[in-house]
Amino acid sequence: MVIVSRNRNRTIMAIAMVAVLAGIAAVGLGGTDAEPRGSETRVVASFYPLAYMAEQIGGDKVTVSTLIPPGSEVHSWQPSISDIASADDADMIIYLGAGLDQWVEEDILASIDATAKTVVEASEGIRLLETTGQDEDHGHEGGDPHLWVSPHTALMLAENIAEALMEADPEDEEYYTQRWTAFEQTLRDLDDEYSDTLSTASGKSFFVTHSAYGYVADRYGLNQRGIIGLSADEQPSTGKISEIVEEMTQEGSYVIYVDPVYSDAYAQTLKAELEARTGGSVQILELYLMVGPVDDMDYVDQLEANLNNLARGLVE
Repeated sequence: MVIVSRNRNRTIMAIAMVAVLAGIAAVGLGGTDAEPRGSETRVVASFYPLAYMAEQIGGDKVTVSTLIPPGSEVHSWQPSISDIASADDADMIIYLGAGLDQWVEEDILASIDATAKTVVEASEGIRLLETTGQDEDHGHEGGDPHLWVSPHTALMLAENIAEALMEADPEDEEYYTQRWTAFEQTLRDLDDEYSDTLSTASGKSFFVTHSAYGYVADRYGLNQRGIIGLSADEQPSTGKISEIVEEMTQEGSYVIYVDPVYSDAYAQTLKAELEARTGGSVQILELYLMVGPVDDMDYVDQLEANLNNLARGLVE
């Protein structure tokens, strides 16, 4: 077996993976006490929103696991050998694509035989928002990958997943169709709610610590301003913070949005600078990135919470 990898570390990982998988296969062939696998389609998703969608559509016809632990930074995560083994054991692998979880292609699909699996790039066919030069420097030259943060673009991701499940398991197509129809309606209702609520916003600019909400801004007529770009592990400059303080002062905006998964240090700096300059009281509200269950809320709950908090900062 010839393994092509982009660097020495990936080559070592891939070679080790071959050995691990060979060992697993040998155990499987030689053992007699192994439990038979269930009839469910085994799905491995790269991270939480895609897994949630697969569960909502697949119901009890699928077993779903995620590679990235909930709440982890997606952009820079790297799979271990056991993660690759989990993907190799799946019937279906779902990843976002769009330059977000490129390690699925580079480290996982390059290390396993995926010919007998259904591999779903959930962003396929979806138009991406353009990125700035700074974001392109951080590996997002293909466009903004944060499609799951808006109900409108989340609907497109979910539809791709639904179609893949129906194609992979045609015997249960009616079951998947019923569940997809219900989930589709949930997302369409949320899209309508966002549109109706935010259309009355007196302010159109919202200020965030992480510029991951471009699809919300684009769909609902808002303007996103961020301290950092698309990658949450960037470090903002003092000049950038001063620039945002100036913009917020000019706009008369006194709300800063943060994702509770990440540090609010930048938001606190902004708050102190803005209050010192204007004498006003600055609120820090949550805008979830939905990379895992948070505060006893699942993916849809967090979409609803984001709308409520946007309304507090822009409409009220």
